[in-house]
This record gives sequence, C-alpha cells and structure tokens, in this order.
Amino acid sequence: MTTLAIAVLQLELGHADEATNIAAVAALVEQAAAAGAQLVLPPELFSGPYFCREEDEALFALARPTMEHPGVVAMAKLAAKLKVAIPTSFFERDGQHYYNTLAWIGPDGEVQGTYRKSHIPDGPGYEEKFYFRPGNTGFKVWDVAGAKVGVGICWDQWYPECARAMALMGADLLLYPTAIGSEPYDASLDTSRMWRRAMLGHAVSNCMPVAAANRIGTEDGQSFYGHSFIADEWGDLLADYGASETGVLSARLDLARAAKHRAGMGFFRDRRPQLYGRLAQDI
Repeated sequence: MTTLAIAVLQLELGHADEATNIAAVAALVEQAAAAGAQLVLPPELFSGPYFCREEDEALFALARPTMEHPGVVAMAKLAAKLKVAIPTSFFERDGQHYYNTLAWIGPDGEVQGTYRKSHIPDGPGYEEKFYFRPGNTGFKVWDVAGAKVGVGICWDQWYPECARAMALMGADLLLYPTAIGSEPYDASLDTSRMWRRAMLGHAVSNCMPVAAANRIGTEDGQSFYGHSFIADEWGDLLADYGASETGVLSARLDLARAAKHRAGMGFFRDRRPQLYGRLAQDI
C-alpha cells in the first residue's frame, strides 16, 4: 500500500450518557467511511466526559474489561460493517488494575490487541494518576491496509522518545487520540500551540505523517480546545480544525513518498544509539 486514506474526528463529548457520546462518534465514523477513509481516529476516552478533572473513587465504575466496554463493542461492530480500522480509546479494568487503553480494531471488526498509555499526567484538571496505572504493554505498531501505524495516547504525544520508538518499530504513520484543553491553575495559559508543535516535531524528526484527534466544548468549567489535525512527513498541515469545529478531517497520505524522504533525510542512518544511554536513566 503506497497511500492510506485516514480521518480524524473532532466533537463535543460531555454528555453524561455514554450511548449519546458513542452515537455521536459513530455518526462521524459513518461519514468518514462514506468519504473513503480506511482508518478513522476518534478522540481519547470518547464514551463520556473527561472524568479525570477530579479524584472520585465512584468513577472507577466507568472502567470495563476490553471486550465489555460499550465504546469498544460499538466501534468493533461499526468497523466490521464499514470495513475501516478504528483505534478506540477507553477506560479499561483488568482485574484490580485500571488503565487508559487503546483497542486496535481492524477493518474486520476484530480487536487485534491493546496499547496501554505509557505516560500518565498528574496535575490540576488532569488527575490521571489517581485512575490509571502506567501502561505495561510497551509501544505498539499496528497493520492496516499494508501500512504500519503507531498510536500514542494524549500525554504520550509530548515525548519524542515515544514517537521515535514507534518509528524504530517500523511505523509509517503516528496517531494521537487526546483530551486536552484549559489549565485550571492558570486561565491565561493556552497550550494549544505547543501541543500541536510538539507533534509536528515528531513528524519532522521521524519524517512521517502525524495526526491527532481532540475533543471540544466545556465540561464542568474545563474547556477543550480542539485543534485536531493531519500533517504530512514535513510537518505541513494537510487538514486541521480550530477550537470549535465539529466534524471529520480527511487526507490521503502518500506513505511511499514519506518513506523515500525518510531514507533520504538520513535520520535513522545517522543515529548514534551508543551515545544515548543517558536517555534510559532516571533523572
């Protein structure tokens, strides 16, 4: 496969009823598939409001095992019907452990495996360490339509090590479902520019397309700033939204062209792993 048609979804997800949020995502997946998408990326934890604003033990009840989570069940049925891959973010319970997890659902509707978020934030409005254990799956790269796709989850997107690890595993494309917006401790701080620039840096330094899906809207005083996008291997935007649009971003990625440029740039040829030991040490 030399090209891959992808779609990124941006929408409000603050309804308390899971079925309503899932139906809204499903409607956009249908729209994306009708336009020819082979892979559709919804935002992080899309089945409900972003619950990690506060620490509340009652909210652990939102977690389910992978094959019992309503978001996974719904997207698996939709993927099989539409013949599209849908990387699906959800709150996973595995015995007594809880994770922020992504199920890779292939175009046959089968869950081919899961990735558990590696980097877990902990700060005002983003109290994720209360809910999630750090992921224990390691990074993953998935196959779809002849392409290899690496997926990080939200806070993972700030770490160049995550992007480079997936690139070294053979990724042709990097995806980041996310839920990010205002910072409760500083109303004047708008991280949307840095957020996007960080991922565009991954595109440039690994010479491969990058796409991110974020939510929008205000949930209990916390605003999510959207700015979802699809970028090519140079970090140039192919499609993007601002802070309020709802809909589907689409692009057909020329992965053969990106692979040619990646080889020509020499980033992987000129790596010096023997010098990077400090990166694997604690501060």
